[in-house]
Amino acid sequence: MPSADLSSSDGIDLGTAVNFVILSKTGITNVPDSVITGNIGVSPIAASSMTGFGLIMDSSNEFSRSTEVTGNVYASDYAAPTGDKLTVAVYDMEVAYNDAAGRPTTGPDYINIGAGEIGGLILGPGVYTFDILVHISAGDLTFNGTSEDLFIIQTSKSVMQAGDINVVLTGGAISENIFWVTAEEYNIAADSHTEGIILAKTAVNFITGSSINGRIFSQTAVNLQKVSVNIQTTCE
Repeated sequence: MPSADLSSSDGIDLGTAVNFVILSKTGITNVPDSVITGNIGVSPIAASSMTGFGLIMDSSNEFSRSTEVTGNVYASDYAAPTGDKLTVAVYDMEVAYNDAAGRPTTGPDYINIGAGEIGGLILGPGVYTFDILVHISAGDLTFNGTSEDLFIIQTSKSVMQAGDINVVLTGGAISENIFWVTAEEYNIAADSHTEGIILAKTAVNFITGSSINGRIFSQTAVNLQKVSVNIQTTCE
């Protein structure tokens, strides 16, 4: 079980993106019924890029609501100051991605661990680097550490999580200290669960019955199909 001394004091600063549980630059599609706890937003694309939510505009025109979102829904074409706030949040999301992607690998034993198959492993804190596809399919993946420990999974490719596979936290590890940094996609199959902050350069795809305790930040699209996304946030 690889393990390093890497505390959350070395963590990734999300800036104002922390006000969102889902943030996307090119759109969020949803196949009902999903359950999303927290605010979601798109920018610089307009609200028309969010589909499947049955959006109802608030009287302020600064945000809308959906029966599938416990929180507010924001888009760049909503009334001021929403557009400006989203511009900053997206910038902060990209800064966080660059920070996490640029973190040095903890050591040689943290490069392409498991030849890309990390399902069934127990991982301690550290920066794990891959230049190959990351698969979570051979069994549940466990992150073991304290609430102060930081876990970063970096890949220049995609993360592929198989159906009926879970990401599990033990020892006090917490989802906000786990970062999935993918230059391509994060794909999670049906009835699977993951933990942490997804920082994706490309798309994020969650299939029927899948769930995350964390956040989904994508520099392109987020596609959801009857999923659960949970972290309560407020927009300020």
